[in-house]
Amino acid sequence: MGTGNLASWSLGEQDTVIAALDRAVEKHPDRVLLDFSGELYTYRQVDQLSTCLANSLRVLGIQTGQTVVTMLDNNIDAVIAWLAINKLCAVHVPINTALRGDFLRHQIADAGAPLVICESGYVERISLVADKLAELRQVLHRGTSPLTACGALPLAALDAHRGSDSTPLAHKPNPWDLASLIYTSGTTGPSKGCMISYNFMCNLARLQLRAGPATAQDVTITPLPLFHMNALAVGIISNILVGARVAIIPRFSVSNFWPEVERSGATIASILGGMGGLLANAPDTESAKRCFGQIHTVRGNPFTEENKAIWRDRFGAKLVGGNGYGLTEACVITSLAAGNTAAPGSSGKRIPDFDVRIVDDLDREVPANTAGEIVCRPQRPDIMFMGYWRRPEDTLKLMRNMWFHTGDIGKFDDDGFFYFVDRKKDYLRRRGENISSFEMESAFANHPDISEVAVHAVPSDKGEDDVKVTAILNPGSQLTHEALFHWSTSAVPYYALPRYIEFRETLPKNPQGRILKYQLRDEGKTPGTWDLEATDIKVAKH
Repeated sequence: MGTGNLASWSLGEQDTVIAALDRAVEKHPDRVLLDFSGELYTYRQVDQLSTCLANSLRVLGIQTGQTVVTMLDNNIDAVIAWLAINKLCAVHVPINTALRGDFLRHQIADAGAPLVICESGYVERISLVADKLAELRQVLHRGTSPLTACGALPLAALDAHRGSDSTPLAHKPNPWDLASLIYTSGTTGPSKGCMISYNFMCNLARLQLRAGPATAQDVTITPLPLFHMNALAVGIISNILVGARVAIIPRFSVSNFWPEVERSGATIASILGGMGGLLANAPDTESAKRCFGQIHTVRGNPFTEENKAIWRDRFGAKLVGGNGYGLTEACVITSLAAGNTAAPGSSGKRIPDFDVRIVDDLDREVPANTAGEIVCRPQRPDIMFMGYWRRPEDTLKLMRNMWFHTGDIGKFDDDGFFYFVDRKKDYLRRRGENISSFEMESAFANHPDISEVAVHAVPSDKGEDDVKVTAILNPGSQLTHEALFHWSTSAVPYYALPRYIEFRETLPKNPQGRILKYQLRDEGKTPGTWDLEATDIKVAKH
């Protein structure tokens, strides 16, 4: 159809974060790499701290190829632990700090990690599922913990294992080696670990620099959590590649964002589009006024055209929004090089790294301006995921005809601009988090008053999705919407808490008995729907 790439297979650039850090330390050891609310760490310090921890973890028995789970907040140890694990050629598995219950158990168990490094405040959550973690041998906690054990597992302070041996490790990882497991939302089953190579993460960083160039004089500020690949690759690796600095905020706050920009001297912001919208529509502040023009590039998706204009006019930014499309398995596959203008509503164009097509249900390529499933394959080695951890069958399911099937629907126009249309997968996205309807339904099905449940999206007026739970109660149940919501606060992560709850007598189903979620989504908020935002309930983010 003339809509595919014409580029041929090539090796491309090959790299690892460890090699990139080595080069940076050699060139500018005393330049600042990390800024945590004014706590500064140079390239040399980051290198030495991570080497000491790597040698200590080796004494604990961590070997090449083993997985190590981290459950850490935005602090220096989240970065040091990641680099230390990779210096051992072990596999870094950062997991969401909001996980609890079976969500938490599944990811630790699935990773098969012998060691978890976590904040002391998360030890109790792990202890509640420790008896179901057969391969876990030890937990290291950051900070002071009132507990002396994690269930039946040994518990020790990270401070006791930071190490003092700064001897560089002789063996270095290869670009094609497995660096990390990043867990997906698990839209059609339990969440799956995407196997990510070192070069994948470095290539993602290079692509972000292509879309929004940076120099050694730039400072990137980000509140994105360090358990996401975005913060690791876009926030940290991209800065290592150019010898720049990154200021990492503990969490996103509208009121604290501009004061931190002013304090840190940030010139680039790496945020989510939803955060950009909140900042664009927040009241004026003196710190924001003083920072006019200081931020020249704002990375993040999705940005509405209106919010892009506000950032340019009100805050003096020149480049706003990522104008790209990708997913954990292949990120990114459409983008724009800096200086090019995107068509309104588009997400860039095909990039040389990937062959991207739009196909029908029989994998036949469709014409321009026709929506279909987005499929892709790499034009270079080690720039796409290596498959799903311990799930070869699931990997093969998405590689029909040797093309990776994204499960998303999109289209290209006559000029080659790409537009995301919808999701084929049955998942939700809220506040930058992918939410598994399967895992949500499993959690709510455990409530003694619920006989059947469907968890699905309702479009939000703020963009992305709101979560709705539509359930059938057992006969005679007196369960209220409020009571179910309060119950859910200890059963699911805070970002997955439902805004809407509805109790029904029946759920719509097809002849095979599958719940018709598209119908529930189309119905959205019905007259019988309970709305959290119409109550005075306050939700704690923990």
